[in-house]
Amino acid sequence: MATEPDGLTGALPGGFTPNHRAIVELAGPAVVGIEVVGMRTPSSSPWTPEDKTPVLPFNGKQPFHGQGSGFIISRDGLVLTSAHVIEGARRITVRLSDRRQFRAQVVGTDPTTDVAVLRLEATGLPVLRVGRVNQLQVGDPVVTIGAPFGLEQSVSHGIVSAKGRALPGYAAVPHIQTDASVNPGHSGGPLLDASASVVGIQSHIYTFSGGYQGLSFAVPIDVAMRVKDQIVAHGRMRHGYLGVTIQNLDLTLAHAFGLEQPRGALVAGVDAGSAADKGGLRAGDIITACNGQALGYAGELTSYLGVALAGERVRLAVWRGKKALELEVQLDEAMDLVEAGVPDTTHAAQGRQELGWSLRPLTAQERNLLGVTAGLWIDEVSAHTAQAGLLAGDALLAINLTPVQSLDDVRRLVRNRPLSAALLVDRDGKRMFIPLELD
Repeated sequence: MATEPDGLTGALPGGFTPNHRAIVELAGPAVVGIEVVGMRTPSSSPWTPEDKTPVLPFNGKQPFHGQGSGFIISRDGLVLTSAHVIEGARRITVRLSDRRQFRAQVVGTDPTTDVAVLRLEATGLPVLRVGRVNQLQVGDPVVTIGAPFGLEQSVSHGIVSAKGRALPGYAAVPHIQTDASVNPGHSGGPLLDASASVVGIQSHIYTFSGGYQGLSFAVPIDVAMRVKDQIVAHGRMRHGYLGVTIQNLDLTLAHAFGLEQPRGALVAGVDAGSAADKGGLRAGDIITACNGQALGYAGELTSYLGVALAGERVRLAVWRGKKALELEVQLDEAMDLVEAGVPDTTHAAQGRQELGWSLRPLTAQERNLLGVTAGLWIDEVSAHTAQAGLLAGDALLAINLTPVQSLDDVRRLVRNRPLSAALLVDRDGKRMFIPLELD
């Protein structure tokens, strides 16, 4: 690629104006458009005359044709995009700026961070340089290139509005907020700094109209690259799990616990047998720092742990009984989003699909309450599992009469993808079987 424009590293001087033309020339060749064909469960929102296709008079998956963006990060064909762009995909086509087209294979996805990795059968491709998110400051200029509404290689710009935003449903990611114009089809495209280095993946917008309304959010590139490394090495991101319920402090709570200012994450509960329990955390503790990084809000701890790896040791500074202490905790593996990767697009794998539920082990108290020795709690359901009749708050006890007590049990039982499975669940003390179609 071309050399970096002069004067675009480190802190930006006052009155600095980015060279948008140079940024596009450097980064544009590595930005791709993504076309997706597959099956998805339609939205439950009512059909209006403006809709292109009316809702069919039955429930179930329907064909869809979607578009998004992405960018190349290795000359041998690795592409990053958003996980939601390729959700439900049966065929993925990637188009380069020079009009070459490739069928993409899915290496893996991580819905927790909304990151997906694709592979193209090609070499010598243009790539984006990875930027340094820690040097990006609020107010810095940014540029995004993508395919809004299918219009590929569209360029828009703005500034960094905020860093570390935790969004509902994606609290594990400290999003970069910008005012760059982002619309449907931009998802998965790069957020670029003034040196044409990628600092984020465009992921979400806040809107009431379906289009841009001044707020766009990107997954930081350091988070995305860590997820990418895990997906390439292991096929999935092995998220760490602490096992606590946390909340923010207000000034009244801070004073009650002997703190002058409300800072940190207040531990409201600790899961029995979890990493937090084994590491010595208690309800009422206030976690003020993680691995030496001070915490202002509970969401900052959630964001850090969201990209921590299972088995990783973390140092927690804790305020307990008006005294400071330090604990070291080895994280467990999160039970989130079992089999949530979008399926392989080879012919042999056409029948595989996403389950996308969020599971965790039953606590000892929950097992005693239900009168069972094993099982998994369903924290969240996907469109597919919800359509089958599962609810968040159900306890999953068995699949096809085989008891389940761990993530590996569930993976093993659905790995061969039978056409359907009978799920034994406990709902408010009542046992029932729920049929789940897997094809």
